[in-house]
Amino acid sequence: MINRRQFFFTTGAAGLVRIPGMFAAETKYDLIIKGGRVIDPSRKLDALRDVAIAGGRIAAVEANIQASGAETIDARGKLVMPGLIDIHSHAARVNDGPALNLADGVTAWVDAGSKGADHIDESIAVAKAAPQVCRVLVNIGRAGILPEGDTMDISRADVAAARAAIERNRQMIAGVKARLSKAVAGPNDFEVLRRAQEVASAFNLPVMIHMGQTVSPLPKLLALLKPGDIVTHMFAPPPNSIIDDNGHILPEVNAARRRGVWFDLGNGRTDHLRWDTAESVLKAGFLPDTFSTDWTPEGRTSQVIDFPNVMSKFLMLGMPLDQVVARATVNASRVFPFFRERGTLKVGAPADLAVLELREGTFEFVDNYAGKRTGRQRLFPSVTVLGGKRVATRA
Repeated sequence: MINRRQFFFTTGAAGLVRIPGMFAAETKYDLIIKGGRVIDPSRKLDALRDVAIAGGRIAAVEANIQASGAETIDARGKLVMPGLIDIHSHAARVNDGPALNLADGVTAWVDAGSKGADHIDESIAVAKAAPQVCRVLVNIGRAGILPEGDTMDISRADVAAARAAIERNRQMIAGVKARLSKAVAGPNDFEVLRRAQEVASAFNLPVMIHMGQTVSPLPKLLALLKPGDIVTHMFAPPPNSIIDDNGHILPEVNAARRRGVWFDLGNGRTDHLRWDTAESVLKAGFLPDTFSTDWTPEGRTSQVIDFPNVMSKFLMLGMPLDQVVARATVNASRVFPFFRERGTLKVGAPADLAVLELREGTFEFVDNYAGKRTGRQRLFPSVTVLGGKRVATRA
């Protein structure tokens, strides 16, 4: 036992020394998530734990946390993980997009080029009003996404307009989007990407490219990518897939990853995901760095549905659960600087969490080519906690 003099010595010069049992009654939390299977790949944690939250931050992750007066969420039989981070969404297309995503467990997102310089203020207004942390990518095509192709007219890839848009909105624009498929850029794909890099490099920002079915061979396009850039739709089938006809990853793809280029799923609904291509890529050992939905309002009823459904497709394809969670949380947090303290449940981190239910049964999953596969497990959103507060609950 320490005496009074020893107690004040230890707390004065060296900071408070915690003695087992001392002050236990004074511990106060705002919210405790009880009894869930906590999966936090950032800490290599997969165990039954309670998560305590105070002041909007993670305060403790331990077994059997006791505190009076705190709100509790019963997570028994459910998975508790960091809030999901969707680095390729189009939630800024509609005002209710952020709220719909929040109910799916998405506590941070990036709108990936819905709008170009001419209309970027519309996306930024939705992002600023969103409850989650979010940013936008400016489409190098100044009119944004167009049915006839964003940059089929190369004059729409306007460097000056994109630079001006970023200068006006430097805190909200996180990068430049270049959609390069044949139906979007046609034979202009290489020049579109070159111009996107000209814009992004001036602000030290990344470029996200939409790959697949391009006119130019993929290696030619990859040569323009710098560390920190993102390749989305990585499971797009030929022509110009990331694998050759023998199922081998292109050497230029491996070289891009080695120099720091990220490879992202980007599920979407059109020409981005085909089961046989995904299986070949995974069999070759080239796993995605991140999962994203390419979310649109239309995707809620077709193919995408929600982020947990997209994650479930890769459980069906044989990826372990902890690796699936990593690609929606800690991996995604490393892509953009403003997400860096998220994607983790370490003490002191923002208290953004997703509580999901992993159901066993028979579940159908669909790729972008009407291909149907059956899986035995499906993740469903249950509760979302944002900034330490329960903000959404799904049946």
